[in-house]
Amino acid sequence: MSLLSNKSAIVTGAASGIGRAVAELYAANGASVIIADLDEKGGQETVDAIVKAGGKAKFVKADSSKPADNEMLVKEAVNTFGGLHIACNNAGIGGPSAPTGEYPVDGWDKVIAINLSGVFYGMRYQIPAMLQSNGGVIVNMASILGSVGFAGSPAYVAAKHGVVGLTKAAAIEYSAKGIRVVSVGPGFIETPLLAKMSEEQMKGLVALHPIGRLGKPEEVAELVLWLSSPKASFVTGAYYPVDGAYLAP
Repeated sequence: MSLLSNKSAIVTGAASGIGRAVAELYAANGASVIIADLDEKGGQETVDAIVKAGGKAKFVKADSSKPADNEMLVKEAVNTFGGLHIACNNAGIGGPSAPTGEYPVDGWDKVIAINLSGVFYGMRYQIPAMLQSNGGVIVNMASILGSVGFAGSPAYVAAKHGVVGLTKAAAIEYSAKGIRVVSVGPGFIETPLLAKMSEEQMKGLVALHPIGRLGKPEEVAELVLWLSSPKASFVTGAYYPVDGAYLAP
């Protein structure tokens, strides 16, 4: 039997990058997956890849920074697949790059809305549905910057630190009720978020990882799959870096 047989899942930001890799691996291991994103083309491509491989998936256009959209995603999962058992709150943006004293206020508001409030909104509606399904797992996508600072990214750093704290609070509240909540801290991963960087900037990022390279979305997805599965049944409230030793020095 597959790791996630008879489970239904939501993955936000699943049109590309880590979200797509997580959704495809969930489906390959038996889960039925709601693919959530604002990118309709990319989201449908994720669905098509899953269906072609014999899995089950449905694309739902959603803005994770809006409470109503998160509520709608949960209803779609319940109505389409009969319940909700797993959620990977992955949607996020990098935001502007500027020192704190010069950081654009509208940029701050947008990053916090998507990267932090969006995770809360997701959990706010996912948890009641999971209680109705006799338990579940929530994996919140933080970052290495949920543990350390990074110059020029105050909003991103603050949001990802917030995700780690929010995860811990929810785990304490719901672990005894059958819902595990964990966070994952990827290092710099080869995703569209890095597409605009110059070759020199990319070399600088690689140098920050003692392993000597950036990570791949599939490497993060493998950790997310394990955390989402019964194999991690005693794991909750924890923060798991997958970072090529970025945090080790």
